[in-house]
Amino acid sequence: MIVLLICMVIFRVLSLKQQGIEAIEFGKKDPKDYFIPPFAVFYLYLILANAFDLPTIIHQNLFENQTMAWIGVLFCLMSLSLFLWALISFKKSFRVGLAENSSQGLITQGAFAVSRNPIYVSFAAMLIGQFLIFPSWILLIYIFAGILTFHRQVLKEENFLAIQYGDEFEQYCGKVNRYL
Repeated sequence: MIVLLICMVIFRVLSLKQQGIEAIEFGKKDPKDYFIPPFAVFYLYLILANAFDLPTIIHQNLFENQTMAWIGVLFCLMSLSLFLWALISFKKSFRVGLAENSSQGLITQGAFAVSRNPIYVSFAAMLIGQFLIFPSWILLIYIFAGILTFHRQVLKEENFLAIQYGDEFEQYCGKVNRYL
């Protein structure tokens, strides 16, 4: 499922590039963003290692429960659905990183009418779902670290949007919750 999520981002970035839109702004405004990819690659390896029985940190399942694993699958499916809805809702405004992009205005429709940050909600749901499928202590740590990292990014993005859109963004915040 995480591979599907990555493929969706790559497809979206490439389709925007064909339209002359540079969607990768990652690290341009905050070089600390470059600390994230090594942890993301390690996480991806942990998921693949668990799925395909590859060498990894000692398998230490915190619990074994088929029902919980299926609930995890549902979380992952919901996460992918929300992520796809958010990508579609973004239209041409999708960016990886912070970028001034006022040509389409503030996106408040679709998934953004339900959550100001549906992509981060979908990422958190994916982490929770994968933990329920592969319940190891390291993935539990990733849930907490990931959610803290997402929250840090959300605060940066919302501050950026408040500066870029002013009262319009403030009114939007009054109508739609930050997460759910």
